[in-house]
Amino acid sequence: MTKIAFIGAGSVVFTQGLLADLFGLDLGPLHIALHDIDPERLDTAAAAAAYIAREHRSTPRITADLDRRAALADADFVINIVQVGMNAATRLDFEIPARYGIRQTIGDTLGVGGVFRALRTFPVLRGLALDIADVCPEAWLLNYTNPMVMNIWYLKALGVRNVVGLCHSVYWTMQGLSELVGVPYDDVTYLAAGVNHQSWVLRFERAGENLYDRLDAAIAADPELLRRVRVDMYRRLGFYPTETSEHSSEYVPWYLHHPSEVERLRLPIGAYLEIVADNLASYERTRSALKSGEPMMVEPTMEYAPQIIHSIVTGTPRTVYGNVPNNGLISNLQSGAVVEVPCLVDASGVRPTAIGALPAQCAALNRSYLNVAELAVQAAIDEDPRALRQAVMVDPATAAALPVEQIWELCNDLVIAHRNYLDPSLRAALR
Repeated sequence: MTKIAFIGAGSVVFTQGLLADLFGLDLGPLHIALHDIDPERLDTAAAAAAYIAREHRSTPRITADLDRRAALADADFVINIVQVGMNAATRLDFEIPARYGIRQTIGDTLGVGGVFRALRTFPVLRGLALDIADVCPEAWLLNYTNPMVMNIWYLKALGVRNVVGLCHSVYWTMQGLSELVGVPYDDVTYLAAGVNHQSWVLRFERAGENLYDRLDAAIAADPELLRRVRVDMYRRLGFYPTETSEHSSEYVPWYLHHPSEVERLRLPIGAYLEIVADNLASYERTRSALKSGEPMMVEPTMEYAPQIIHSIVTGTPRTVYGNVPNNGLISNLQSGAVVEVPCLVDASGVRPTAIGALPAQCAALNRSYLNVAELAVQAAIDEDPRALRQAVMVDPATAAALPVEQIWELCNDLVIAHRNYLDPSLRAALR
């Protein structure tokens, strides 16, 4: 029997989608072990799992544990979807920087929001890593929790062996580009690489045809496309970025600091707070439907975790995009940093593909991004509160908006606001 542990299963909507994918695959006998620290959300997740299993005529064993070690014991796969501090902490990540004039759209990957989300998450990841080493050392840890690069970098620094970070941005970018150029997705071949939420479409073809030519024609025919950040970046850099305009605007110094650019590119400041509200509403609808016995619509996700599990369990080969340490994979990015590349998956596990060098301009932006991630991880590993502040100082968007003294003060305010989630060594304000 294959055991799959969900850590943070109270993220009910995402858990539902992954379970719908898993129950639709031929995986043999399954044990779904759900863990969350919130009893009500855990009960809701267990009820949703049972409902989805019935809908798929699947008969897995489903257990729910407030004890993380019990959920992890003898697991073959661990899916991590925790969000430390939940909605209240996320709001602080937006509200406190906004007092200093910092504009954020998503705030979960880079910038001051990404750094503090990572530092809140690291203590939980450390406990998770220790538990995995103790009760399921051969398990594959499939991480969805953002900030992806910082979290995977930290987990590897702790010595976790079988870990890969998963994100759907490459897949959905290519779906969108295929639709934009009028070519069925199944007819398209592509290659992307870089870092999570800032990878680059290096090749975009159909039967030898360069589909970038069609993309250029589509942009020329529709001036509204020029009002997207990722199109603006593509026109200037020559390669299309693999994350939404909201995300992409936060990793560079060019857009959010300038009101004219915010207006030109229609950047929704604080967009993630609306997503948070939608997620809460979705959770309440799910909980209400389960209590009243109403039917629920659960859509498949096309996420990579179920595909990886299927390939490892059955030996079926497939390619996914994964976030893994840069051990010779991208030659002009930092060794040991976490990069996003295509990975072959089969019964032997997840094997990343070496890409070589990225275009120089793309690598330059990726290195700026990785500098922030490296310092944030260093702050946690070395228990160095100065490295925490240095991570925010070198962040491109933050540095464009604030002088260093205000960056320092902003970090002090956030440290105080989040101190209950941070390692003790990082809790003090520095003057």
